[in-house]
Amino acid sequence: MVVPKRMTAQMHQTFCVFLIGMRINRPWKLHKWLPVFLAMPRLLDELRARPDLGFLDGHLWFGRTILLLQYWRSFEALSGYAKRSDLAHLPAWAHFRQNVGDCGDVGIWHETYLISEGEYENIYHHMPPFGLGRVGQLVEATGHRKPLPGGIQSR
Repeated sequence: MVVPKRMTAQMHQTFCVFLIGMRINRPWKLHKWLPVFLAMPRLLDELRARPDLGFLDGHLWFGRTILLLQYWRSFEALSGYAKRSDLAHLPAWAHFRQNVGDCGDVGIWHETYLISEGEYENIYHHMPPFGLGRVGQLVEATGHRKPLPGGIQSR
């Protein structure tokens, strides 16, 4: 549902943003990159089914470089998930190391950010709940987040 107002998301605690992805360096080697890509939706399904793990939400975009954006309750929750042998991440990582390893057919990357309360900014206009707006409290953008004439935001 598209929200027909300028909205902002508020988080009332520190949270973690995790960006992880892959780059298809040799598209014709489908047998190398497709299993890596297919692991991503399976991980998201597992995380969404287990809110006790600390995962808040995520989005997946597909192109030559694939991006999985994740929001976590804490860095400790993210790190704990990554290290658990009874969950999907470690087997997926072992499969990658065994079947792709250092051949260069697929590139992988990740970045992790710990965000303190009030140390972020976001605006959503004519958007459905998205990104932080799906995990935080979505409220109308007023006051210092209200647009100035000409479309420039005040700070």
